[in-house]
Amino acid sequence: MYVPPPPTGGAGEQPRVYQVWRGSNEFFLQGRFIFGPDVRSVFLTMFLIIAPVVVFCVFVARHLINDFPDSWGISVMVVVVVFTVYDLTLLLCTSGRDPGIIPRNTHPPEPESIDGINDTGVQTPQQFRLPRTKEVVVNGISVRVKYCDTCMLYRPPRCSHCSICNNCVERFDHHCPWVGQCIGLRNYRFFYMFVSSTTLLCLYVFAFCWVYVIKIRAAEHLSIWKALLKTPASIVLIIYCFLCVWFVGGLSVFHLYLMGTNQTTYENFRYRYDRRDNPYNRGTLNNFLEIFCTAIPPSKNNFRARVTVEQGLQQTRSQSRGFMSPSMGKPTIGELEMGRKPVVPWDEPRTAADIRDLEAGFGGMFDEKEGRVAHASPDLSRDLPAEFVEGRTGMHSRQSSWVQRGGDASEASALQMATVHTAEDSNHVPWSGTR
Repeated sequence: MYVPPPPTGGAGEQPRVYQVWRGSNEFFLQGRFIFGPDVRSVFLTMFLIIAPVVVFCVFVARHLINDFPDSWGISVMVVVVVFTVYDLTLLLCTSGRDPGIIPRNTHPPEPESIDGINDTGVQTPQQFRLPRTKEVVVNGISVRVKYCDTCMLYRPPRCSHCSICNNCVERFDHHCPWVGQCIGLRNYRFFYMFVSSTTLLCLYVFAFCWVYVIKIRAAEHLSIWKALLKTPASIVLIIYCFLCVWFVGGLSVFHLYLMGTNQTTYENFRYRYDRRDNPYNRGTLNNFLEIFCTAIPPSKNNFRARVTVEQGLQQTRSQSRGFMSPSMGKPTIGELEMGRKPVVPWDEPRTAADIRDLEAGFGGMFDEKEGRVAHASPDLSRDLPAEFVEGRTGMHSRQSSWVQRGGDASEASALQMATVHTAEDSNHVPWSGTR
């Protein structure tokens, strides 16, 4: 069970939301800025922008100040500095704001009640199961939404759970490692403006480096190659900007296509609309207006707010609600690699109840006086740990709902093996002598 850390404020004060945040995000300035767990990559991106601009100003723009009439030369340096500040501001707006995180539920939605029958043909107690998916209608087209086990909610359309930030994000596009943040509903506009402005900045530096080379060639009557050798900084900047334009320029063109068709990178890579209509496509013009001219919705999270007592009580109660997850019984990738059976942490009450039922099923097979298995087959008694058998000495045997006393030995043995098989299929914890 998740236990929030103690409050850092005064005595009796509840902690703030960002202090007990269950995602993988990093917060700065007391929750005013939220970044992804790979926030350090933002500093690398800033260095890759600032370093070439500084080189350009020192070795190229400074020499061009007197080469243009009417003091137009100084505008070359002013424009590149202002453009750089604008580009870095867009980077901060992209990486330092809530991308559209959907708050987690304090308890799962109301499950659907199902009366199930196990493999032995015996009716089991009432189970609660949540359907894996649901169908919703968007603009007249049926769209399937999935249940998120981590956030305990049905994701809205176009929402996806980011495995890096560990959050469900509205209109999830992708997680960008260069900005260290998810790209979603609330920062996609700034992301595209950042990528496109970086492309223009590269083209600006690239163009004026060639202007400087051409002026050297005209002033000293040299060939273009000898003029390049006169300014090694220009050679480095030309190569650097050429390579960057292929990356950020190609990304800008790709996202122009995505915006024109109203797709996300996640949907495009999964070929979501190759064989069916896109319910979000409203025409090229309206798609661009939706991205750039609509108001950005406010964040659904107040990271600086105090955690209320009611929220803490709801979170505690949620641990005692027994239900079955849609993915229960499905091992995760990490569990498969470790060779372990999955155990759902928020389903502890049901797990404990099933263990008690399992022990009750074995209660009729233990002899109270001798403390040994009386009716079990040799294979089953050999697989049971010694402490499990010894721990039953002196305990009152209980009547099982699955195995009846006085029954035929062969029938009891068959029912025993079915009980063990049912318990293993339910992904219980390993055998133990204690509960």
